Formats: sequence, structure tokens, C-alpha cells
Amino acid sequence: MKAIVYRDYGSPDVLRCEEIEKPIPGDNEVLIRVRAASVNPLDWKLMKGGPFPVRVLLGLGKPKVKRPGVDVAGVVEAIGRKGTQFKPGDAVFGTCRGAFAEYAISASVLGMKSVLVKKPDNVTFEQAASVPVAALTALQGLRDKGRIQPGQSVLVNGAAGGVGTFAVQIAKVLGANVTGVCGAGNVDMVRSIGADRVIDYTREDFTTGKQRYDVLLDCVGNHSLFACRRILNRTGRLVLIGAPSDASVTALLARTIGALVLSLFPGRKMCFFIAKVNSEDLTVLSDLMATGKIKAVIDKRYRLSDTAGAFRYAEKGHARGKVVVTVEDGDGHEARLRPSDAITPGSER
Repeated sequence: MKAIVYRDYGSPDVLRCEEIEKPIPGDNEVLIRVRAASVNPLDWKLMKGGPFPVRVLLGLGKPKVKRPGVDVAGVVEAIGRKGTQFKPGDAVFGTCRGAFAEYAISASVLGMKSVLVKKPDNVTFEQAASVPVAALTALQGLRDKGRIQPGQSVLVNGAAGGVGTFAVQIAKVLGANVTGVCGAGNVDMVRSIGADRVIDYTREDFTTGKQRYDVLLDCVGNHSLFACRRILNRTGRLVLIGAPSDASVTALLARTIGALVLSLFPGRKMCFFIAKVNSEDLTVLSDLMATGKIKAVIDKRYRLSDTAGAFRYAEKGHARGKVVVTVEDGDGHEARLRPSDAITPGSER
């Protein structure tokens, strides 16, 4: 099969599309014929080796994980000897190991549990592949950490990104009044997915305004904790899920510890959050997609052979929504979208 492989740490130039042996599923595993996969910051950060403490786990000299990709959508090709809830031919989406390939295994990656659920019939493979990590982060960050209640005011900083576009829609589903923060070129798009108000960060600093919020979901991390805390209501919550791509380990630790310390004071609470993959929440998201309550915002699509191009674009940090890699099916057809299946603000590759 064809698969994207890297044997050294570095830029997307280390990615190669190679012919490798088709994997065989273990006893409790599923072999997926991949139709689409999406790029997450996790993918290109692992490819670069991450900071030194992380590289100890990844492999000091050479990477232990040589096949990138976690988010996947495809068709069950085979199941292990002990069987699963799936059968060959089922359309599924979720997380896996080595999603940028013609076939992938439902195996955990560096402690991240692999979870699959059935794909709704009215949702495309591209759209489904956009969901797992980004939409789970948005759902759990808002519902579990932000504890949103109907009628509350929510601000999403980074509303045009992969997590942010899902967060705007999910916050509306949960009954919130939503303000999105994004650049000038994305204002109309963010408004179109449900934001009640949109702030163009090139014209206005949301931390200096008079508006106060019950929940601030920060997907960017480009303002100080004190500035963010100032615009929260007395019982407001700041949920941190993002940081500048050039932030050092020291800066990240300082921000995390600072959030914990500030949360010790009465009133406003802050927390740094990483999503946990589980079938229950993926099923919730599947239902929301099936009923049209949320849709993926897909910026660009790339073919498997140009996965390196997808990584180059995604790591610039300006993608509107998700970047997707499509894989041809057995008949040579790609998992293409119909115009109504997703919001597609960008061009195709």
C-alpha cells in the first residue's frame, strides 16, 4: 500500500509517500481502508520531534512513530480475530495510527486511545475526517471545562481555526450567545457558522473591551492570563487549549502554572485542557453532524501524494477550519465533497 512515512525529524520535507506492507489488524483491532484524513497540530509537532522532554518519548535520535496521522474516515476492510462491533464494509470515522495512507489500523498512538464510530450516511468522508481531535476538543472544552449553560456569553479566540470553527457551532447548540475572534478575511465565514458577534483582531483587542463573558475558550494563547481574566464575569471560566506555535516549553509551563495559581482565588477559574478521545462524545458529534447542527469548515484538500504540502500549509497557522487529505477508493475515486456538504472557504489542491 501507499503510505506517508518519515524516518527523520524535521520540516514537511522529511515526509515521503512510499510503498510499504499492508498492515494486519491485531485481535481487537480494525483495518480501515482510508478515504480521508485531516491534519492536526499534533501531527506536524510530532514530525518535528517536539521539545526535548517530548523527544525522549518519541525517540532521541530517530522517531519511533514513523507514520503520521490520527484523524481518519474510511471503510472497514478487515477485523481482528476477536472481532469488534464493526464488520467489513462499515463506513467509520475516528482516530487511528498512521491515517495518511491507503490503509490504517485502529491502534493507539503514544497513549492516545483509538476510537471509531459509524459515519452517518449523509456525511462525507472528508467532513467526518475533520471531526475527531478538533471537534472533541471544542465539545469537551466548552461543555465539561467551560460548563456552558443556555443564555451564557461565550468568546472563542481563534474562531476561524480547526477547533474554533467547531467551538462556535457547538456553543450555539448548547444555547450560548457567541462572540468569535478572527482576522478580517474570516469575519463573514465565522458569522456564517453561527457567531452572534465577530471581532476582527486586526482592528480591536477583545481584552480591552467592556464586554464580559461567562466562558472564554482560548485557541490561540496570544494574550496574557491577566488580560483574559479581566474580561470574565465573576464566576467566569477561561479554558486554554492553544498557544503560539513558537512558544517555548518554559513559556507553556509558566502559563499552565499561572492558570492554576490564579484559579486558587475566589471566582474566576482557569484551566489548560487536552481532549480525551471516547466513543460517547464521538457519537454525540456524529449525531450533530447527521442532523446538520454542525458542519466541518474545510479550507484546502490535498491528495495523499501531496501530504507534505498539506503539512506546510497547516503549520503556517492560518488555515480556515481544517486541512484534509483525500485517498482514492478502490475504483479510483476520491472522497470528494458536494458543495452543500461542508463550508469550503479555500481552494483545492
